[in-house]
Amino acid sequence: MTESRQIHLVRRPRGVPVAEDFAVVPVATPDAGAGEVQLQTLLMSVDPYMRPRLDADQPLDVALLGGGIARVVQSRHDGFREGDLVRHMAGMRERFVSDGRGLTPLKVDPDLPLSVYMHALGGTGLTAYGGLLEVGALKDGEQVFVSTAGGAVGSVVAQIAKLKGCYVVGTTGSDEKAAWLRDVAGLDAVINYKSGPLAPALKAVTPKGIDVYFENVGGAHLDAALARMNVRGRIPVCGMISTYNGDREGVRNLSNLIYSRIRMEGFVASDFGHLRERFEADVTAWLKAGQIKYQETILDGFERAPEGLIGLFEGRNAGKMLIRVAA
Repeated sequence: MTESRQIHLVRRPRGVPVAEDFAVVPVATPDAGAGEVQLQTLLMSVDPYMRPRLDADQPLDVALLGGGIARVVQSRHDGFREGDLVRHMAGMRERFVSDGRGLTPLKVDPDLPLSVYMHALGGTGLTAYGGLLEVGALKDGEQVFVSTAGGAVGSVVAQIAKLKGCYVVGTTGSDEKAAWLRDVAGLDAVINYKSGPLAPALKAVTPKGIDVYFENVGGAHLDAALARMNVRGRIPVCGMISTYNGDREGVRNLSNLIYSRIRMEGFVASDFGHLRERFEADVTAWLKAGQIKYQETILDGFERAPEGLIGLFEGRNAGKMLIRVAA
């Protein structure tokens, strides 16, 4: 047995989660049995999609749903050796035992940090890549708008669009994040949506309209984008973070879907398994060439996972929010 910890949801949040909704619970993790491995979590992911699950899908008083990267520390399984790195969706557990199902071996490029495999080369990166290129059917040189362009998904979307020769506009919630998007990521225009009405600001920086709107926010962002969409425009819907804590902003321009023949389609990362090999090759090359930049907010300590999730909805992250559990 090994002493370990889990993050539990102990009550349903009302609006934005607070620390009292969670608990860090000590547990005993058994040694690996025949055909099993014991794993030590190294990094845990904190993502917007986790918030809606807290309302119903996430059971109370068990390990919080989520994914990460772990190292095999004990193995009695023919497919894994001690020291192997894996991706998993086993939840927020400091250590855990697995029979190997749900574990994906991870090979790390020695020229890249492990953390990029949790964002640009992880699920958020694949979401950006597939959502923009397959669902959004991006064509070189198009007009692109990305909401929450400073986030883990949005920043990759925006930079892939720039690599494809597109004119790219993004929104974010602070002047500091806006400066990074302009000066480092190279976007053509950036709007701080907290500084004033969004619709007129978006109109001013999209003189040729919008061919692809990569949707992460919903509400006022979707309403403003619909008014600027070109005929046969596409709206890949990755998320609607403005609604996750119970807020509901009205959308008045949905009729534009009809008259401009706009296609609006939702998706999830698991839709793009067939793209993974090409995605990994492309994004690895872009990262190593410095053509895709990224930001990370890494909180050290397993017990800080609730802080990370709460901070995500308070805008305290730059780029991907991660929890570092062990080196």
